[in-house]
Amino acid sequence: MLIVGELINSTRKRVAEAVAARDASYIANLARQQKEAGADLIDVNAGARPQQEPDDLVWLTQTVQAAVDTPLCLDSPSAQALTAALPVHRGRALVNSITEERERYEAILPLVSRHQAQVIGLTIDDAGMPNDVERRVEIARHISELATGAGVARGDLFIDPLIRPVSTEADQGHAALEAMREIRRALPGVHVICGLSNISFGLPHRKLLNRTFLAMAIAMGLDAALVDPLDRYLMAILRAGEAVIGQDEYCANYLTAYRAGLLEE
Repeated sequence: MLIVGELINSTRKRVAEAVAARDASYIANLARQQKEAGADLIDVNAGARPQQEPDDLVWLTQTVQAAVDTPLCLDSPSAQALTAALPVHRGRALVNSITEERERYEAILPLVSRHQAQVIGLTIDDAGMPNDVERRVEIARHISELATGAGVARGDLFIDPLIRPVSTEADQGHAALEAMREIRRALPGVHVICGLSNISFGLPHRKLLNRTFLAMAIAMGLDAALVDPLDRYLMAILRAGEAVIGQDEYCANYLTAYRAGLLEE
């Protein structure tokens, strides 16, 4: 399971304040905490100030990579911001994201190809965000064709079937899970990723719902997720889920986490 730490996101008030004030110590500490908790990549989002986003995303990229030696998930729909940030990123970035909307993929896919980045494809087209499994899979197929046509290897493509809150659409948890399974069947070699916390939006005890959904999603083929790696219970469930589903050979990751005292009962 590829773990993308989600906490350096300017929609969070404290992060937005740190970006605006160029508080490098706060951002660096948050990056280090996530890496130490098990994050493989660190998500950086600077979208709170659209006019300053290119400069802010460059600053975040440099600040985080000065603190941790992990690749970043550059979280922006803006080709202008990505054009600024990709050249300063060390190593291969994960770009979040393209959709099947023509204007967006035509602007961003050439950047992904030029910088040999990985990319997330959201199952959205010009008609909007689907709520059924079949349309999600169809859009995923089209995105895969577009990405491979631009020179992106299947193994560098991550499809996000878009998690919608069960608080307002009771069937959407099941629909997203089914979409994960069908995308894995339809597109061998392509990864499936999601922003986990959307499932619980608007409900109490959100972490309980997030953890439960994560365990189910792993069984359906989820192999990457944007999560809060500082949630020790969630990370314990992730390691246990990998072991149960056969994604952790000889339970090596599970045992390593146990010896480090990271598995909560």
